[in-house]
Amino acid sequence: MNPERLMQVLRFPIVSEKSTKLADNYRQFAFKVLPDATKPEIKQAVELLFKVKVKHVQTVRVKGKRKRFGRVMGQRITWKKAYVGLEEGYDIIFGAG
Repeated sequence: MNPERLMQVLRFPIVSEKSTKLADNYRQFAFKVLPDATKPEIKQAVELLFKVKVKHVQTVRVKGKRKRFGRVMGQRITWKKAYVGLEEGYDIIFGAG
């Protein structure tokens, strides 16, 4: 795959209570990814950026909420989330402490 494309596939990690619990218990990490990213692309991007071995990738399309903006009803953008499971013995650390 194109290395330039792989560097853009992962937008940013999702750090929340749920994702922290998944990381601690199951070595699964959540990322916001490009809407057109495929599972093989996500796997290669994580392996390239973090130097880890990926076991599996699960993706979810998160539908944008319907919101009111003043008088106008609108909708937030639909985005894609990826849960990445790592092989035994690998880990990703996102913070300095």
